[in-house]
Amino acid sequence: MSDQPTLYTSLSPALVHLYDLRDAVVVVIDVFRATSTIAAALYNGARYVVPVDSVPKAIEISEELGGIAAGERDGKLADGLRHGNSPMEYKREFIEDKILVLTTTNGTRLLYMALEQGAGNIITGSFPNLSSVCRYVTAQNKNVVLACAGWKDKFNLEDTLFAGAVISQVKHHFSIHCDSSLMAEYMYQQNRNDLLGFSRNLTHYHRLVDRFGYIDDIAFCLQENSADVLPLYDDGKLIRQGNL
Repeated sequence: MSDQPTLYTSLSPALVHLYDLRDAVVVVIDVFRATSTIAAALYNGARYVVPVDSVPKAIEISEELGGIAAGERDGKLADGLRHGNSPMEYKREFIEDKILVLTTTNGTRLLYMALEQGAGNIITGSFPNLSSVCRYVTAQNKNVVLACAGWKDKFNLEDTLFAGAVISQVKHHFSIHCDSSLMAEYMYQQNRNDLLGFSRNLTHYHRLVDRFGYIDDIAFCLQENSADVLPLYDDGKLIRQGNL
């Protein structure tokens, strides 16, 4: 047991500094919606996704690369951008062979925080690419930190549910002595048969559905393996593994 790598779950970006990311696989999780959108775009043929932490930078880089500047702030289309953070927006006929430059309130910010803490091995995870995430973290045989993006440093249950889904599949390959991981797996197991129904209790569901009507987004974001690709961060880009 002691020879196995460790697995921890960070429930919020405000807690991620407590974990050693330097020799770990860091899974950035922002289920509603950044990491689901990244999976959808790459699954539908995007060349790669450039995650950035500000709207001006998204516009600047997209102009340099001839890409699509996209993103949101506080759940809605960010001022100055024409394309948002909805996975439903990035159908194959729109995104294939294009570059997506994406900025979001929580997920892309967390990715940059992980980089600042020395993480050298970063992937993004969501229910649409659950199996790819599980295969990857198992094959790497490294310590893993499941990093939940939350909402402006606050706890968000949908990200923790996804962490629990990963743990349910990979736990026998890791040494797990982590109460947040234990809680994540328990919550997932309790609700796995009706994630969409359970999600109606969640604060971010109400933020996105009651205010903006994004019910189709939510349904996609909770559908396991609907866009089963592995977004791997490499030199400023999230690339579908196999394209490196």
